[in-house]
Amino acid sequence: MRSHLLNDLTAEQYRRSVTEGVERVAAKLATTDRPFTGITVDALSPRIDGIDLDRPLHDTTAVLDELEDVYLRDAVYFHHPRYLAHLNCPVVIPAVLGEAVLSAVNSSLDTWDQSAGGTLIERKLIDWTTARIGFGDAADGVFTSGGTQSNLQALLLAREEAKPGPGGWEGTVSLGKLRIFASEVSHFSVKKSAKLLGLGQDAVVPVPVGADKRMQTVALARELERCENDGLVPMAVVATAGTTDFGSIDPLPEIAGLCEQYGVWMHVDAAYGCGLLASLKHRDRLAGIERADSVTVDYHKSFFQPVSSSAVLVRDASTLCHVTYHADYLNPRRMATERIPNQVDKSLQTTRRFDALKLWMTLRTMGADGIGELFDEVCELAEEGWKLLAADPRYDVVVEPSLSTLVFRYIPASVTDPAEIDRANLYARKALFASGDAVVAGTKVGGRHYLKFTLLNPETTTADIAAVLDLIAGHAEQYLGDSLDRAS
Repeated sequence: MRSHLLNDLTAEQYRRSVTEGVERVAAKLATTDRPFTGITVDALSPRIDGIDLDRPLHDTTAVLDELEDVYLRDAVYFHHPRYLAHLNCPVVIPAVLGEAVLSAVNSSLDTWDQSAGGTLIERKLIDWTTARIGFGDAADGVFTSGGTQSNLQALLLAREEAKPGPGGWEGTVSLGKLRIFASEVSHFSVKKSAKLLGLGQDAVVPVPVGADKRMQTVALARELERCENDGLVPMAVVATAGTTDFGSIDPLPEIAGLCEQYGVWMHVDAAYGCGLLASLKHRDRLAGIERADSVTVDYHKSFFQPVSSSAVLVRDASTLCHVTYHADYLNPRRMATERIPNQVDKSLQTTRRFDALKLWMTLRTMGADGIGELFDEVCELAEEGWKLLAADPRYDVVVEPSLSTLVFRYIPASVTDPAEIDRANLYARKALFASGDAVVAGTKVGGRHYLKFTLLNPETTTADIAAVLDLIAGHAEQYLGDSLDRAS
């Protein structure tokens, strides 16, 4: 079994095996003509259930043949221009190359003596990102597994910074006084983080949004004042730069002003909108982000990186001390005085992949402008999609896009029952997915079912959007026709 260990004796076997795997995937990418096969859970499950993991195949080619049957054939392919569903981007080749390198070398980014150059590369990329945000020299941050972890860490720092005096909070009653303010369309990870941080169910105060799906700052000011009048403690305001459903960007300068007025930690969840940091045309949409105390970025959304690649950034590096713990076997305190950089000192994780390498390879190959051009393309595509929807009498579109998301609803000419229209939209989405011709997402707006395009593929065209809209309408009309037949 030592023949399977990657080392100096097996380097040639490694080359052959990985090359064979790459060729399989490349062939699949080259011949995939739709984003999904439409296979069902009931059809796929028996294939995987029938595999006996205690009886290995002992041959890489045989394993790849099996993988074709249980995974590659029926995977959902985000690179296809008619995958329009969630915040999944096609990935750039330099990042995939970086993924291959980091997996083989397998550095762990917790301590210097496990990563050396990897530590410095990650730190360089953190500095690059904080500079793009507009933070000063005191800024810092660390790579994370994704936006949910980044938001959790940011709110943990905010909770600790909200502690009054040297004695801190005493007991859960005091913790229960803390409040987090986020728009009613913010990411669910804000509420999840509040629960994990022991703040109670009432800790997150939803702030209303306007017709543009942006936080209403007048309502935020009212809630902050009410919080203080009720003897509660405003812990953090979470502004969103790119909501998951609408791509809307909260009014960051106005929110920053209120946070400064009330002495509240300002966190910006820019997991989606961080692509604007590299934009050549729309960077101004993030004006005010530089006044935040912390920022979440997901490079694996709008920087075209493979999952996972995210980071949490802070304006003041000293606040990261709230996640610092020392272990004699790993990062003893003396290392800090010896100026040995250990990334575990500022991370919620211990063992951690060298995900930063993917972004490094991308920037060194394409440059930031190359990433920005791609993101600008999808933002402009969304504007064209908005025009198509606004001019199409079959559809109701919710809001003009700030980024690359479109939320809309099929409205039949002859049906007025909202519940029946809901069912038609739900059916259309499921039927489209089952066909494999395209993949779209769904959500609720005002309690009603809507459909959603998340446009992150520069290869998608307005012709693709128009074709998918026709497919959706066809499926919805089929459902409504069948429904009328059943009723008669």
